[in-house]
Amino acid sequence: MKKKSLKLDYYLVVIVLLLFSTLQWSCSDDGDFKEKEQEEQEEEVLNSKVPLIEISSDGEIVDEPKISGSIKITEEGVVTYEGVIGIEFRGASSQSFDKKSFGMETWDNNNEDINVSLLGMPEEEDWILHGPYSDKSLMRNKLIYDLSNDMDRYASRTKFVELILNGTHRGVYVFMEKLKRDKDRIDINKLKDDENEGEDLTGGYILKIDKLAGDNLGEGYNDLNSFKSNYAPPFAASSNINFMYEYPDAEDITSQQKEYISTYVRDFEAALVSDQFSDPDLGYQAFIDVPSFIDFFILNELANNVDGYRLSTFMHKEKNEKLNMGPIWDFNLAFGNANYCGGSDTNSWAYKFNERCPGDYWAVPFWWYRLLEDPAFVSQLQERWNTLRGGVMSDVNVLSKIDDYVSHLETADAIDNNFDVWNILGIYIWPNNFVGNSHTAEETYLKEWIQSRMSWLDQEINDL
Repeated sequence: MKKKSLKLDYYLVVIVLLLFSTLQWSCSDDGDFKEKEQEEQEEEVLNSKVPLIEISSDGEIVDEPKISGSIKITEEGVVTYEGVIGIEFRGASSQSFDKKSFGMETWDNNNEDINVSLLGMPEEEDWILHGPYSDKSLMRNKLIYDLSNDMDRYASRTKFVELILNGTHRGVYVFMEKLKRDKDRIDINKLKDDENEGEDLTGGYILKIDKLAGDNLGEGYNDLNSFKSNYAPPFAASSNINFMYEYPDAEDITSQQKEYISTYVRDFEAALVSDQFSDPDLGYQAFIDVPSFIDFFILNELANNVDGYRLSTFMHKEKNEKLNMGPIWDFNLAFGNANYCGGSDTNSWAYKFNERCPGDYWAVPFWWYRLLEDPAFVSQLQERWNTLRGGVMSDVNVLSKIDDYVSHLETADAIDNNFDVWNILGIYIWPNNFVGNSHTAEETYLKEWIQSRMSWLDQEINDL
């Protein structure tokens, strides 16, 4: 009996040892598999046709000032740039999002600005990493900027990228140029601080209608950083239109330059409200580049940009030339992605924002109402719209751009990578009008919204 017991114990020990060995092999194999899978995913990102940007910051990134860091850009498996940068958060309301956007400067080893070419774009030092978050299509800004450039109206050049920040994958970003005076961006004269009279004083200038951000030389809108319109916006009499000095900026612009550009804009407004406003010599046409105003109107109306005309609104004036509208900027809440003040409508005018939201402090200037009272302006608008609809803004062209963006991102698994990091599909993110359970649903919504919008504009513009 004792011998049988010993034999049984022997077999039990053998079985336990075999099970342990099998389990150990299985665990080791599973770990190797997971590690290999992770390595393969990292290799796919590195060799993706979507460029990879890797940034390491020397400390915690804040709103301002910029802190130093390093950047490496890899395109299709090849490192195309490595260097030093300064980086900070950027944006106003978007800073509340978990996925931040960043402003970035390329620096030399002494932390001084240095102009470089990144991702095939013209040399500069100022760049932006826009992180689409509320815009779950990931493409609203890129789409409108590409359309603007196709219309021969400069807008920021853009590229989809994937971002790894301090070793953590942050999903899909849109790498873009910051709007600034530059021969390859807003191409106007470099106005020096000693150019204070005569022809020299006439340009170049960049003005902006926007919220205040950063250092503004005092509290609120004031004489140091901006000047006010003499005319209250329609349906929003308690609001003011403030024109901010963007270039030269508030710190550098001279008193003579302030006087010149503020007088120029106020003279334009006075001509626009006058009884002779439509006269080619005495009215508004003497002050503005009309085609630029028409294209700016078309782009904002195409997207029903809820911020259009009243925020992120740039204008510029070259030496000895008239005031131009643009470039366009910040359309992440456009194309039906806002659930307030008619932002989701395909059948209402963006320029009539004040009528829908008269209590909003940032209002649309009276300009657009008045311009549409001039038959000559309307006629040029109709001709331009119908020409664009036969090409740049045809349904086929606009929708094919979206298809191309999606195909490009899907080839690199960038869409899946993004929403693996940001698990927000099917979840409301301010100010979504539509909440899709998949990226395909978001894409379909965007396409159908655009088709409906363009069909409505076909009728409304030609009936003006």
